[in-house]
Amino acid sequence: MSASVPALFRRFAVALAVFLTVTVAAFAAHAQSKVQDVRVGVHQGFTRFVLELDAAAPYRLLTLRDPYRVVIDLPEVAWETGDESAGSLTKGVIGKFRFGLFQHGVSRFVIDLREPALIKSHFRLDPEPGAGHRLVLDLQPGTDQQFATAMGSVESDDWASRQSGVAATARAQQQAMIRAPVRPSEQAETRLKTIVIDAGHGGVDPGAIGASGIYEKKITLAFAMDLRDRLQALGQYRVLMTRDRDIYIPLRKRYEVAHQNEADLFISIHADAHHTPDLRGFSVYTLSETASDKEAAALAAKENKSDILAGYDLSEYDDQTSFILLDLAQRKTSESSWQFAQSLVKNVGSNVKLLRRPHRFAGFAVLKSPTVPSVLVELGYLSNRREEKDLRTPAYRASLADSIIRAIDVYFEHQERLSRS
Repeated sequence: MSASVPALFRRFAVALAVFLTVTVAAFAAHAQSKVQDVRVGVHQGFTRFVLELDAAAPYRLLTLRDPYRVVIDLPEVAWETGDESAGSLTKGVIGKFRFGLFQHGVSRFVIDLREPALIKSHFRLDPEPGAGHRLVLDLQPGTDQQFATAMGSVESDDWASRQSGVAATARAQQQAMIRAPVRPSEQAETRLKTIVIDAGHGGVDPGAIGASGIYEKKITLAFAMDLRDRLQALGQYRVLMTRDRDIYIPLRKRYEVAHQNEADLFISIHADAHHTPDLRGFSVYTLSETASDKEAAALAAKENKSDILAGYDLSEYDDQTSFILLDLAQRKTSESSWQFAQSLVKNVGSNVKLLRRPHRFAGFAVLKSPTVPSVLVELGYLSNRREEKDLRTPAYRASLADSIIRAIDVYFEHQERLSRS
């Protein structure tokens, strides 16, 4: 006789619980590993890069060009050496490096090379007095042609087996991020407007560095979460985030969250830095392949390097990107983005200082959804000590968030009037 439905359900529940327990345990084991030190040494004919950890860890190496980089991937690890995302150990062929969470379950080092360099050898060393577990990478100078020929990835013997479960979980989490579920209350006849908030940078990409040394990625995440919470408290909007932790998200996947969820508005949150420390003020950018000025063009070029900084393989971009660029000619999306930007300038400008010519235009990759009105907001300049202090203050962030919410309300009221006319 076949098993009853309740019995089958209980068996399934037990199996699921076992699976989740194993998966969580695997993640916990990876998360417990810590990077305790980073060292660079120059030897005859090669440069040695050493990561010291509290436990042995599988790894993957990847070389990337334009610019020359070497990437080291590890299971998700903690960082104990002080600076969590960027360092300067310029020796031999090595320039600065960056570190952070690249995707769920994977931490990444990106080493900028001062010249083409080849991986001479890579290996692990067991602990000994005065040193823990070490991952050693030896790099020797080479030519551009040699670098191009040798490009690719290499893995430790245990990388694939240790990462298979992590990769499956990462794919599921990324898919959930791109297509978030609609709650039953949102299926009512009057659909809640969907707003996607994008906290700029994250993980291995720190963004701008403030006057006190704080990273843009921390400011943008703190503000994005404040804005989300205040919007959700109103009960009038469905609010999604591209990231809610310190993790890197490729630029294209950020606007895909808005596109796949049929969002009504996409707001990318940033905070700039400038060589002039007195410069300060809020600004908003909308998409245009022709920049409004040289400053806007330079800012877009800098922001569009996020994927390069994070060691992202740009070959994953397919012809759909070109299709999206052509599709951007859709007048309605462009006009709606412009209208929301104007609402931001008016409502935020009544509360905080605006940058001169606060609404600007440039070719930001993160704004290239063909159907979702999108803006990129620069909260201010972290290079200005006063503005950096303000953006680190919860009360100031709350006031600024309320100004943005007023702009959102005004924008949707205007859209509603247009739809009835």
